[in-house]
Amino acid sequence: MTNRSNDSWIADLSADGDRRDAAVTDLRAVLVRGLRQAFKTTKRVDEAFVEDSAQDSLVAILAKLDQFEGRSKFTTWALSIGVRTAISELRRKRWKDVSLADITAEDRSEADVAVDDTERVEVSAEKQEVFTSLLDAIDKALTDKQKFALRAELAGVPQARIAEDLGSNRNAVYKLMHDARKKLLAALDERGVTSETISELFA
Repeated sequence: MTNRSNDSWIADLSADGDRRDAAVTDLRAVLVRGLRQAFKTTKRVDEAFVEDSAQDSLVAILAKLDQFEGRSKFTTWALSIGVRTAISELRRKRWKDVSLADITAEDRSEADVAVDDTERVEVSAEKQEVFTSLLDAIDKALTDKQKFALRAELAGVPQARIAEDLGSNRNAVYKLMHDARKKLLAALDERGVTSETISELFA
């Protein structure tokens, strides 16, 4: 039965024996259907991936039942955890065999900004100038670890993988990136480049 109320879901999943088993089975079915729909056009996602993600999501959801605040349908909340779980696994697989050293060791001494052919020349030039300032600030204001982490993050590498390559943990990487962004913004401000300028030019 998947048409439970929010309270019924929590009560059934928190119960013992057959009542809990039935609720877990129903929730797993909800997750499989939802994940199948959410990732139906995503490459590298097959039925086995959906089934595995649903199982991993179940473990996470059952561990977080006390965090459900009832501001949405329980199944919506559960599926949001399922989607995040699946996305994390896709990112992990994507970067599994990629060397972050190769990604972060690129020589970025020359800035190259992609612009629309119809863009005004002065706007294009300003973008190029801002981008050059950004690269200069990264090079001069950040530590080697901060540069590594920032370049990896800009390339789309998940924080869990960055932490692994740094021999650290996600909390430490989060703090490292937070400090790096603060230093970067301060360095750009010294160069006369504000966050508003960046937003206007690259919106």
